Amino acid sequence: MLQKTALTVLKSGANVFLTGSAGTGKTYVLNQYIQYLRERSVPVALTASTGIAATHIGGQTIHSWSGLGIEERLTEQDLENMARKKPLRKRLEKAQVLIIDEISMLSKQTLTNIDAILKFFKSPFEAFGGIQVVFSGDFFQLPPVSRERIANREKFAFMAPAWVESALRVCYLTEQFRQRHDDLASFLNEIRSGAISADAYARLQERIEQSVEQESFGIKLFTHNVDVDRINQQKLAELSTPAQQFDAETSGNKAAVSALKKAVLASEKLILKEGAKVIFVKNNYDMGYLNGTMGTVTDFSPEGLPVVTTNDDRELVVAPEDWKIQEEMGEPVASFSQIPLRLAWAITVHKSQGMTLDEAEMDLSKTFEPGQGYVALSRVTSWSGMRLLGCNQTALQLAPLAVKADRRFQELSAENEAATEVLNNNDIQKNSDQFIISCGGTTDPQAIKTQRKKMARPTAVEKKVSTYEQTRQLVESGVDLAELVKLRGLSEGTIVGHLEKLKQQHPELDLSPYKPDSQRLAEMIAGFSAVQKQGKAEDLDAEGQARLRSVFEALEGKYEYRELKLARIFIEE
Repeated sequence: MLQKTALTVLKSGANVFLTGSAGTGKTYVLNQYIQYLRERSVPVALTASTGIAATHIGGQTIHSWSGLGIEERLTEQDLENMARKKPLRKRLEKAQVLIIDEISMLSKQTLTNIDAILKFFKSPFEAFGGIQVVFSGDFFQLPPVSRERIANREKFAFMAPAWVESALRVCYLTEQFRQRHDDLASFLNEIRSGAISADAYARLQERIEQSVEQESFGIKLFTHNVDVDRINQQKLAELSTPAQQFDAETSGNKAAVSALKKAVLASEKLILKEGAKVIFVKNNYDMGYLNGTMGTVTDFSPEGLPVVTTNDDRELVVAPEDWKIQEEMGEPVASFSQIPLRLAWAITVHKSQGMTLDEAEMDLSKTFEPGQGYVALSRVTSWSGMRLLGCNQTALQLAPLAVKADRRFQELSAENEAATEVLNNNDIQKNSDQFIISCGGTTDPQAIKTQRKKMARPTAVEKKVSTYEQTRQLVESGVDLAELVKLRGLSEGTIVGHLEKLKQQHPELDLSPYKPDSQRLAEMIAGFSAVQKQGKAEDLDAEGQARLRSVFEALEGKYEYRELKLARIFIEE
């Protein structure tokens, strides 16, 4: 099913299970729907099975939102006690739409408890109290974590009676935005089918053999935190450059702030140095990075902010981002502000869930749980971007019950898609408007427009255009590089990035005043040429040009990244 069709189903007010393989845009569709509801003044509860997943959609855990907490079983007395908590009672009674992301990590019992709570506070005769529920996730991802060992039939939320009672319409997204057309995409599909061909096994073995011959690259994925912490701290300590510390700022409800601290992937205290490998832990499409974008700290701006050169050679000045727990209409209850980076020589498979990685190194020979290997493999965008040092049988396995359920989900999605496609635009609009009105929202175009303006903020893209223009005007006035840096109040690396962009946009612009001296320029150009001639895939970008980090390493760190970027401007002259 296409994203557009899934949005049509969501807007109808039906209960929905939004699923699909990794990289098909489930979170994107959720965000589009959330925006749609808020523009029409419909309260929407944003929750997820885990704190990390909740931060991706600006919500909170379902356990916190529902008042369930850590309880595994609910009694009538528990429900009566919850009713005495006025803020909780008000929140649950007000609920019109409930979104639960990463549903795969919610057990059958927990979903049963959520159903019982909503029936108690809303309508006792309808699934989930009669409100719209939207479950999103993929049951081939990591399963629920439980204090007690539970059987497969008890693990999966789709085994709960409430799942059937709610008559969920399945939207199985099929358009791939992460792996595209690649050996990895077809291999992941074979894992999902539960039947891996002999040819696929041969390709996997070939990849392992190729990987052993490759030098280490990309982030390392481990199954345990202790390995991740050890490698990251060791690598940071090896850097001789000065350290800079960034402390998070928090505000809001004390309990909510505490929950945010545990959930957010950014740490309270972040220590960075020039040369540190980092990974972005938040999506910011306007600024040009995603949760999983990787790079290297190559400078610090005059304001003290880290300057990161991404693996595709874009330079970004990284400002603090806000993570929030929001109430139903989008007002923040708690906020956590921090530079959206983590050290990235290594990360756990668990924390990588939801990320998109261009490159990663992994050893799946010690995988101990079905689905763990699939999560690791599906983080990477391409076969060539994966360094696989080993793989056991468990890494290629998925829970049989999940495989069986997934086949049924695909069938139900096809039926749902066919039923949706026969509707005309008038019927679709009528269904959507009726649902909005039933939730107490507005369908008045002027009111929607006013709310949209209220929610809108200037985009960073607009700011980028103006900042390039300011640099261009100064270049045309003839100022030198040092003066340009001073007048703009930006780092030299950022200004060099502007010069690169201006060369593309205004090829007639005279940039010769910024050319390095001839000897240094010749050495750097020779470095680019040597890397280019070697032709290793990991050393070239999507356009076949030498990557900065590869040239930096080839020249043994003699020239800084910003110098190499400046030299690159004059390679073709």
